[in-house]
Amino acid sequence: MKKHIILASLVSALFLGSCNKFLDVLPRTQIPADKLFDSEQGFKDALAGAYISAKSNATYGKALTFGTIENLISSWDINTNTLEQQLGLFNYSDDRVIDQFNAIFAKQYATIAAINAILQNLESNKSIFKTEGVYQVIKAECLGLRAYIHFDLMRLYGPIPTESGIGNQLAYVTEFNREIHQHISYEEYKSKIFSDLKQAEELIKEFDPMLSYSMNDVRNPNGFGSNYKPLDDFMSYRNMRMNYYAMKALEARASLWYGDKDNAYKAAKEVIDAKNADGEAKFKLATGKDFTATNYILTSEQIFGLYAFDLAKTYTDNFGNATYRKGTSATTITNQLYGNTGTDFRESSLWNMITLTNGSKYNVIRKFWVTADNVTVLTDYKQLPMIRTSELYLILAETAAFTEGLEYLKTFRANRNISGLAIPGDPPALQNEIIKEYRKEFYGEGQAYYAYKRLNIPKPQILFAPSNAVVNYLLPMPTVESIN
Repeated sequence: MKKHIILASLVSALFLGSCNKFLDVLPRTQIPADKLFDSEQGFKDALAGAYISAKSNATYGKALTFGTIENLISSWDINTNTLEQQLGLFNYSDDRVIDQFNAIFAKQYATIAAINAILQNLESNKSIFKTEGVYQVIKAECLGLRAYIHFDLMRLYGPIPTESGIGNQLAYVTEFNREIHQHISYEEYKSKIFSDLKQAEELIKEFDPMLSYSMNDVRNPNGFGSNYKPLDDFMSYRNMRMNYYAMKALEARASLWYGDKDNAYKAAKEVIDAKNADGEAKFKLATGKDFTATNYILTSEQIFGLYAFDLAKTYTDNFGNATYRKGTSATTITNQLYGNTGTDFRESSLWNMITLTNGSKYNVIRKFWVTADNVTVLTDYKQLPMIRTSELYLILAETAAFTEGLEYLKTFRANRNISGLAIPGDPPALQNEIIKEYRKEFYGEGQAYYAYKRLNIPKPQILFAPSNAVVNYLLPMPTVESIN
């Protein structure tokens, strides 16, 4: 029987946070849809609301970053008979696991519904836009974010790409209404992702300051030493929005997933080769100098990240108390995860051994640590990674001709301060090294699971998989068929 997505809520009135600035986080008023979409500011506020929705704990605020998706590949220590243990065993029949994936599924489609409400009203209220570029940027961001979320729904709930005929079909929802949205074929869904991305890229490239200014400028609008002086706060902090380069990076990621290595290479290279006005690379791989006690998350590498005003609380609630931890000995991290290089700055600085009040000691990742949730912490450091420059280097290493691919891997390793590892001698060996780097580089970011699924990686290559796990990348269709 075909399944459907019924978007039953958010129809009579859309309630999204109203913000004077994009980085305002808590909604101050609740605005009916007919009032929300009667001004440029209303559309800006609605778009801010969509980003806030995407940062829900049920999705990119936790579950699809360091939570559920990382438990699938046993990134964290677990207690027996818990949800986390069942996730690591790929036990999709456990009621707690079912509820978890239902929540992710429902929230992703709820965010898509909010995006579609904006897109629908953009067209019917296009005449209210008087500021050049605002209509195009809002529409482009909506299309790009819609593609991003739909793509992750396919990566999580859809087929293994190498076995595309086996697995769930999903609905690609492009309208905001009460209609039933039919699930469509794997190929049709794919075409809709790229259609949204291409349209978004064309709309935004004329107006996005990311193309004209450096990342440092964009990350510090109107700041001391910054060349970027936007008159409208809406155009600030483009690294925390679906900007042009984020769309190209997503195009590279999605092309690789669907087996189009040529386009993955082309899209990734456009981003990596982008230059500032002075000829310097726009997107640089970080080095140990960039990796500091105030920036373990490497925001300088984030082509797109979600603003997380409460990141310090997120760290305290999940890592500061060792809820998310890995091992009781430093060798679990230095030897098993990083190979005991002695030089890799992730190996030496990204993890911390903490002691709880009961005397227990655990390895805890520092990736999401910031000093406090106040104005003394730079906005730029409160950011959840969605797409990073490092991933594009790994995409290029995988999609380029073998010799060129080796050079991208060498560059990646050099910037992580790794020099002593053996050079892969053939494409399979190179692929194996790339997979190792996905695990090391994106620990707690959700990307390693997708790399494993894309390549149908067997259990022996999933570093911390329990011996009794039966790897299964094909999630069942969520039991929820509506968003309430």
